[in-house]
Amino acid sequence: MVVIMDGEREEEERERGEEVATAVEEEEEEIDLPTSSPREEIDVIHEIFSVIEFVAQLGDYRRTQRKECYNLARRMKLLLPLLEEIRDCDSPINEAGLASLCCLKKALVMSKKLMRICNEGSKTYLALEMEAFMIKFYAIYEKLSQALDNLPYDELGISDEVKEQVELMGMQLKRAKRRTDTQDIELAMDMMVVFSKEEDRNADSAIIERLAKKLDLHTVEDLKNETIAVRNLVKERGGQNLESTKQMIDLLNKFKQVAGMEITDVYIDPVMPKSLEKCQSFVIPHEFLCPITLEIMTDPVIVATGQTYERESVQKWIDSGHRTCPKTRQSLVHLSLAPNYALKNLIQQWCAKNKFRLPKKDDQAASSESSTAEQKDQISLLVRKLSSSKLEVQREAVKKIRMLSKESPENRILVANSGGIPPLVQLLSYPDSKIKEHAVTALLNLSIDETNKKLITKEKAIVPVIEILQSGSREARENSAAALFSLSMLDENKVTIGLSDGIPPLVDLLRDGTIRGKKDAATALFNLSLNQSNKVRAIDAGIVLPLHNLLEDKNLGMIDEALSIFLLLVTHHEGRQKIGQLSFIQTLVEIIREGTPKNKECATAVLLELGSNNSNFILAALQYGVYEHLSELTQTGTSRAQRKANALLQLMSKSEQL
Repeated sequence: MVVIMDGEREEEERERGEEVATAVEEEEEEIDLPTSSPREEIDVIHEIFSVIEFVAQLGDYRRTQRKECYNLARRMKLLLPLLEEIRDCDSPINEAGLASLCCLKKALVMSKKLMRICNEGSKTYLALEMEAFMIKFYAIYEKLSQALDNLPYDELGISDEVKEQVELMGMQLKRAKRRTDTQDIELAMDMMVVFSKEEDRNADSAIIERLAKKLDLHTVEDLKNETIAVRNLVKERGGQNLESTKQMIDLLNKFKQVAGMEITDVYIDPVMPKSLEKCQSFVIPHEFLCPITLEIMTDPVIVATGQTYERESVQKWIDSGHRTCPKTRQSLVHLSLAPNYALKNLIQQWCAKNKFRLPKKDDQAASSESSTAEQKDQISLLVRKLSSSKLEVQREAVKKIRMLSKESPENRILVANSGGIPPLVQLLSYPDSKIKEHAVTALLNLSIDETNKKLITKEKAIVPVIEILQSGSREARENSAAALFSLSMLDENKVTIGLSDGIPPLVDLLRDGTIRGKKDAATALFNLSLNQSNKVRAIDAGIVLPLHNLLEDKNLGMIDEALSIFLLLVTHHEGRQKIGQLSFIQTLVEIIREGTPKNKECATAVLLELGSNNSNFILAALQYGVYEHLSELTQTGTSRAQRKANALLQLMSKSEQL
């Protein structure tokens, strides 16, 4: 899925689609069809075995392409019985059979190259180019399907059982390439918000945090490795695709901010351990580097999972409330740290042999530790003041905690570790409106941390946050909506918020709020509507009319957000019933005619979902002249819009026949 914010991005996507098609054509020209010989038969079959074996060893894939990669790898393994029977066949393979095997080999080599990129490539790049990569998968499905159809099974001596298995796989490939919607709708919404050039919304940090976790880019090691991958990709591009390159770097820097890392220039950042910056001729053995900091270890320790880390780094990880291994994500059965004397001796021997001085804690490090201690004392004092009997002391303390919790991940952890969450939740019910506003905003900031989300939930903060959303000041209501969005990232909280009547006041804010308030409400309502029961609650709360108003008011710049929520609601029969009572179809057709490329894509997706369930929606759209606009969209739209438009035209054709 490619989130396109303007016409230039749409043009880039079409160019990328052409590049993919060209790449596929070039792949086809790489291997000439052979003339048959026993040696060539053995070589081709051996090469196919090698490709499948290579793919089987790749292991994990980037999350955005993981499902497709696993499915493709599984199907490739299903070819092994076929290849074994061909290899064991006594009679020679004729020229047509060998040509078919070569076509199969080409398709599998293409698969291998694509899956290797999905295994090693930049995670941000693969997320931004998700739609373009789906085109590549479709091209491979087409090639594999054709190759399997053309195999002369009888001449190759294939058994009926294996032939049936391969034919079944061919049918699966044909179904896969006919799929009309591969978009992760939650990912689509998050990307849309992150790249929005409109006014920032309060939930931005929480959205970036969720996106970072979706892409597995939320640890220092993840982000350092990603920086290297992005920098290498930028060099390969050589100044081309500047818009998407800028988006990729911007997204990476946002992830670094949330993780508390320093923002550096990807173009010149060496991403090298500080201890090596003056000694670039050294190649330090990888096992000597701490997986968290990528610095050479001076005090290596072993955690419960058997992984080794620098003591200071892993202790900070544990002190931050984490109870998993940073590298493997396995739960730590205990928090003891055992010195790794064997590795420490090896590091010291290597340093002596290479005349390399191990880094020592300098005055700056000591100063940093002192600064952290002072910050901890300051936050502990502020937390105590939250329970003061003096109103002004409480108000000043909660205001400062609000500011500190916005500054850095470390502060958010310190506030929680100092016991700040329970008194903040209590202040949500305080009669002073300013204290309530500061408290709910502080909890919003604190909730960016995953552990804090659970602590806030445990303190039963959801109901008082909803009460502020109902009757608080303008800013307090907006921040309450953002806080509910952040907390609703825990699936159990989606249910709790729905059952606690949190959806009606969000709909009110969507209808009557400021632009920022509407955006915060829309983000929260989208997330909550991922839960099936909450779709009904949102419909009953009257969400359809304010969403429709957002579609008609182009000055708000919220058409994509509104359509994304509509796409969730129309999957429910009550949503389709409510929408049918409005002039909604006419509005959709107008957006398909004159909206931005992304607007057209979303509107077509909504209309397809409606039409697939009720042909009356299709007939209404035809009356408003949608056919001509859909025909144009099949040629000029985004890749997803083209698929949706083609599917709609097929539906219309069936409706006319009936």
